[in-house]
Amino acid sequence: MRKTAHVAMVGSTTPSHVYPSLGLIRELVDRGHRVTYAVGEPLTGLVTPTGAEPVAHPSILPQGDTAWPEDPGTAMRVFLDEGIAVLPRLTARYDTDRPDLVLYDIGGLPGPLLGARYGVPAVQLSPAMVAWDGYEEDMAEFITALAASESGRDYYATFDRWLADNGIHQDARTFLNHPAHVLALIPRVMQPNADRVPEHRVRFVGPCLDPARLAEPGWAPPDSGRRVLLVSFGTAYNDQLPVYRACLDGFADSPWHVVMAIGDKVDPADLGPLPDNVEAHRRVPQLAVLAHASAFVTHAGMGGCTEALWFGVPTVAIPQAVDQFANADRLVEAGVGRRLPAEEVTARTLRAAVDAVADDPRLRHRLAEIRAEVRTNGGLRHAADAVEAFLPGR
Repeated sequence: MRKTAHVAMVGSTTPSHVYPSLGLIRELVDRGHRVTYAVGEPLTGLVTPTGAEPVAHPSILPQGDTAWPEDPGTAMRVFLDEGIAVLPRLTARYDTDRPDLVLYDIGGLPGPLLGARYGVPAVQLSPAMVAWDGYEEDMAEFITALAASESGRDYYATFDRWLADNGIHQDARTFLNHPAHVLALIPRVMQPNADRVPEHRVRFVGPCLDPARLAEPGWAPPDSGRRVLLVSFGTAYNDQLPVYRACLDGFADSPWHVVMAIGDKVDPADLGPLPDNVEAHRRVPQLAVLAHASAFVTHAGMGGCTEALWFGVPTVAIPQAVDQFANADRLVEAGVGRRLPAEEVTARTLRAAVDAVADDPRLRHRLAEIRAEVRTNGGLRHAADAVEAFLPGR
């Protein structure tokens, strides 16, 4: 009989960091473990349905339409300031309810500090790429520029002091780039230099799609039999009226049925009349649509990329910021998508790119191979087994 445990998850208060862990959290609860999930008050509603107990705290991370700072050091400092503010709340809670294991998001910076405080393993759940052997050398230009900037110097100095004050005798760069235990929630094909990722620290368990999201109602495939195209730019980068209009012009009266998730930043009235084969919504149950889709126009956030690979859907990536450009390149290099620069999007170029990825037999074959690999080597069961391997006595 499986021995149950108290697992403490330290999350990051941004949807793209919470969604990847929810399926795994639900699986751990279903296995009988007691899971507490520390997250900012705005996102506790995402956690509660998994059966985990939210440990709510105030959050300073930008939400909704609030923009992130463009300067890298300043943006990183927001996560650090949140971690510094949240840690005393978490120690006050967990000092009298000690966990057997700590899981933490890459932005859940108090996680390893809690593990050290209670003498239990701290395991990072990474929804993005991880550092590889030689990372510092390969990324030297960026790292040097960041460390030389005023915001970067302040960030690392503050981080070093915080670690030292909590008994962690490690510099911030090593602490961030080389955590002791990582479960990567992405397919290996999305990891740069995957052959140089140390297996003794990192295990790729792949996407852990939440069964509740897989069964989410609210959309059904069309009766027309047309191929389905999903167009979605996630929650933060969906102010894309020119792209939506290009879709209307490029796919009107086409053999495609277009499903657009336009978010809250575009007024649906600005789209004008919709062709019969196009539907536009503020949001859609993305997994339900991808399960029927033949192509996906995306900003190439890591969550959307991994979901597309899970369902074997070819992508046209129109990256907007941060890691999306690298993610788009990974999809192209893997032979499962195309990258379309935002400044080149027109009705013609968008339609041509979608038709190309949907009709390419070599791309479909490669996508089927990756889909099979992702499902065979990853998923909820593998991830939950990997988590349980860190529990005492395992």
